Amino acid sequence: MADVKPFQCIRPQKEVAGKIAALPYDVYNRAEAKAEIIREPMSFLRIDRAETQFNDSVDANDNRVYQKAGDLLKDMIADGTLITDNEEYYYVYELIMDGRSQTGLVACSSIDDYLNNIIKKHENTREDKELDRICHVDICNAQTGPIFLAYRSQNRINEIIGGVKREPVLYGFTSPDGITHNVWIIRDSEKIEGIRTAFAGIRSIYIADGHHRAASAVKVGLKRRQENPDYDGTEEFNYFLSVLFPEDQLMILPYNRVVKDLNGLEAEEFLNCISEYFTVELLGSAEYAPEKKGCFGMYTNGNWYKLTAHEEVRSNTDPVEALDVSILQNYLLGKILLIGDPRTDKRIDFVGGIRGLKELKKRVDEDMAAAFSMYPTSITELFAVSDAKKLMPPKSTWFEPKLRSGLFIHSLSRLK
Repeated sequence: MADVKPFQCIRPQKEVAGKIAALPYDVYNRAEAKAEIIREPMSFLRIDRAETQFNDSVDANDNRVYQKAGDLLKDMIADGTLITDNEEYYYVYELIMDGRSQTGLVACSSIDDYLNNIIKKHENTREDKELDRICHVDICNAQTGPIFLAYRSQNRINEIIGGVKREPVLYGFTSPDGITHNVWIIRDSEKIEGIRTAFAGIRSIYIADGHHRAASAVKVGLKRRQENPDYDGTEEFNYFLSVLFPEDQLMILPYNRVVKDLNGLEAEEFLNCISEYFTVELLGSAEYAPEKKGCFGMYTNGNWYKLTAHEEVRSNTDPVEALDVSILQNYLLGKILLIGDPRTDKRIDFVGGIRGLKELKKRVDEDMAAAFSMYPTSITELFAVSDAKKLMPPKSTWFEPKLRSGLFIHSLSRLK
């Protein structure tokens, strides 16, 4: 069953935690990452995106970049900006957005659980993106960005974490985007044992976000095993940094779509083609966010429409084909607009639900032909796809709020 262990954490001094904590490395492009570090020079992006420490002529994957990341991490530990706990502990991490709270357990998960499909995936990964984080983790000798995991809620874990949250916080701050972050430390040995025992009874854990970070951490662990053939499984490189949330606390936002053209179709012709598979309702200027599965918003030619998939379109019971993102792709984007693989087709782009409907309208009014607002994929659907050992279409889920990097660091070597 699941092996979820406490760990000896490297973490910021309390007074600088809010300055160091950074959004995940992959939400920024290079220019945005540089701008963020100018805004906050202590941001952990200096380490997660160390190419920002060089001029743009230096490739982001240059070995000097990863070496710089490792040096900066060592410097922050040496000068006391980052401290190391004396023992292995769990941590509780609460994020509050718009008054809504979600609370997870910061721990280390087993690479064997990943390899044995106890930790389940729902997305493919790209080799180039994996290689970047493999180099980063290997040279830093540490995992700096946690993987976002989900599990089916367990009363015993909820009880322990609920009790811990009544204690004084280790960290408490609000980031510039308005998200409140609270952290507690679990030092009590009975609570630690209770949590570890409870997770040992859990059959499945699911990657919610961070597939590339997880795959990279596992590959570094396997590399270390080859380099240390007498390993016994207890070494830190056999585990990866994670934050585990009960599924009933998570909120998935929609991942909306915009397309560059209508495949040569005139507006009326396009609507007629859609009506073969969807009921089309003109809404005019009224923005529309779908209120249930099988419904879609569409903005094109200055008007919003509500699209409702016909019953025969919605009748597929396959966990992947029944997803709204699959229905839109199979019956509209693919069949009518001839957008093939959305991973590679340059005619489609994706807009996270956090940006709202106004961003969809803005994109179409500026340079796109149509936008589609989606009903969010549910965590139950994510579990069903993962349990079936299948993969979701790209850009199926958008989780908010995002976990911060730099608050918890896991060394791949045992610390004294």
